Amino acid sequence: MAQQALPEVTVQEKRQPAHELQTSQPATSASHVNVPVLDLPASVSGVSSQQIEERADYSVSDAVTRTVGLSASGAPGNGGLSFSSRGFNGVNSIGVAEDGITLGVAAGTINYPGDSWGYERIEVLRGPASLMYGSGTMGATLNAIRKQPSRERSSEVLLGAGGNGKVYSGIGTTGALGETVSYRIDAYGERSDGERDLGKSSSGKLMSALRWTPRSDVTVDLSADISRQKPERYFGSPVVDGQIVKELRHKNYNVLDAIDEFKDQRFRAKAQWQASDALTLRNEIYHFKSDRHWRNIEGYDYNPSTAQVDRYDYLEISHDVQQTGNRMGLDLKAGAHQIAMGWDISNAKFSNMSNSPYTGESTVSAFQPQNGYWDSPDAFLPRMSSSIRQNALYLEDAWKINEQWLLMAGLRRDWYDFSRTDIQTGAGFDKPLNGTSWRLGLTHKFSALSSAYVQTSTGHDPVTSLLSIAQSQSGFSLSKGRQVEVGYKQQLADGRGEWTVAAYRIVKDDIITRDPERPSLSVQGGQQSSRGLELTGLVHASKALRFEGNLSYVDAQFDRLLEGSKGINRAGNRPSNVPRVTANLWGHYRTGPWQASLGVRYVGDRYADNANTTRLPSYVVTDAALSWDVNPRTTLRLVGRNLTNRIYATAAQSSTQWLLGRGRSVELSALMRF
Repeated sequence: MAQQALPEVTVQEKRQPAHELQTSQPATSASHVNVPVLDLPASVSGVSSQQIEERADYSVSDAVTRTVGLSASGAPGNGGLSFSSRGFNGVNSIGVAEDGITLGVAAGTINYPGDSWGYERIEVLRGPASLMYGSGTMGATLNAIRKQPSRERSSEVLLGAGGNGKVYSGIGTTGALGETVSYRIDAYGERSDGERDLGKSSSGKLMSALRWTPRSDVTVDLSADISRQKPERYFGSPVVDGQIVKELRHKNYNVLDAIDEFKDQRFRAKAQWQASDALTLRNEIYHFKSDRHWRNIEGYDYNPSTAQVDRYDYLEISHDVQQTGNRMGLDLKAGAHQIAMGWDISNAKFSNMSNSPYTGESTVSAFQPQNGYWDSPDAFLPRMSSSIRQNALYLEDAWKINEQWLLMAGLRRDWYDFSRTDIQTGAGFDKPLNGTSWRLGLTHKFSALSSAYVQTSTGHDPVTSLLSIAQSQSGFSLSKGRQVEVGYKQQLADGRGEWTVAAYRIVKDDIITRDPERPSLSVQGGQQSSRGLELTGLVHASKALRFEGNLSYVDAQFDRLLEGSKGINRAGNRPSNVPRVTANLWGHYRTGPWQASLGVRYVGDRYADNANTTRLPSYVVTDAALSWDVNPRTTLRLVGRNLTNRIYATAAQSSTQWLLGRGRSVELSALMRF
């Protein structure tokens, strides 16, 4: 019997990457149209929930500062979400959004979202982001993207504990309710005794969402969230001659009944109708409310000769911020064009109470302080109320010229109508502010896995927080900036990794300076600029070994700036809290159910002031994690932070007082999925 020839069979290995490539993600935070990050003529990257879990970065600040070029300058007084990026620092240049919506910044404070639980990704769009988010986004904007309801039932539970009495827990669950409704609930809470005196902190939140899909082309989403944060009541440690006093690192000179508390409520309703394959209509209405209260002694000067600390700046302040808005959008596909247009409108109100002028002084022992209780000579009274009405129109187009070329253009116009009243005197003023921003970018795809781009964009920042403009600033307009950026993005074959590089230059005009002829007078006319290079990479060296890393260099300076009543020239100086170099590197090795991870973070030196007289030293922090998959549903994780117990400063409260980073700590957690 003759043998029958068998057909030829070709076997190919298809390697599944342990982590989805960032350049394959949709550019949700960087564009109104639907393009992947690989095609976008701009720099955007982030951290996924999976990366957050394996690094145990459950605070937003810890998570996002693993991304390229972003360093933290958060403090209790600014809400803890202040960052530096591309040569710009602070909440009036680095925006914070949740699902694309920002809360108006009042008195230099952003505090939400504080933790990363319940978010699928946290992304960072670098450079001017006014096209997407309006004013106050010159250096970057981070956007926390929520996990969405699913009809497939699933749950996850996180339990963790560590040194200094730290405990935390989280729960997330989703599933179907009937034939057309699905839900998602995420809750998280943590508390700690802290590593220094008066170090207790706590936080908790509840995020809830319902999704109704009455038809395949209609989706209605409702969400309601509440959050309460009580950060550590710590405003820094004494510094002598630019050196940290190590013996005082665990001391706290605040009062025993100090207050640092933030309460937030957020409600949203969003409807989307896909009228056809070419047309989608969206509308979203929301209401945010934030209540904040501080009561602290915030200034400390240490005298080594007497071993005493002089305390000053007795501050009690409260904020009531409310914002209601509506976002309407239309997405249209027309041949080779993807077009997005929309109208955003919001109304924000801010009221402030304080004990200004914040006098009061006391002296305590540096090594055995008798902290005492709050006692201020200044009355705590309503001081001001303000409101701002914003209208914004935007238009964006992605034109796919052919398989190799993509041209993207966007235009946005913002109108702000501001009003302020001094409650004690009844005096007030109104102020209109307008800003136009645009972005033009061109991407060339060399292949399905690589692309190069060039873009130019503009943006605008307020000279101070938009909800806190003072009478003395009523004559100022928005500061304007422009950026030129080029970059290259490439994915490695078989999903083995990716790398990106971006080079940029940003110039920001009309910053506040002094009149050269009358230095006592503040005017617009200053300028600052930055140029830099950012490099990111991910590589699966083998089935067991994976590396992730990034490196950023920025040369930032004031081109024109006079400061102080004498008009001292700061031209050539580096802006405060801006490091030249930052870097992150993670290595992960997996064998069977075990994974060992080692991470290193480097932040270069920074200046505490624009005069560049006080320098915060650079630092390296090493973290590690050991994970054991007990079974497919349960992972135990042992985490060590700051393994070398490095003493370092994250930000300067003043030239004699720095905020210190966390010391060495160990945590054990369990993550269960079912």
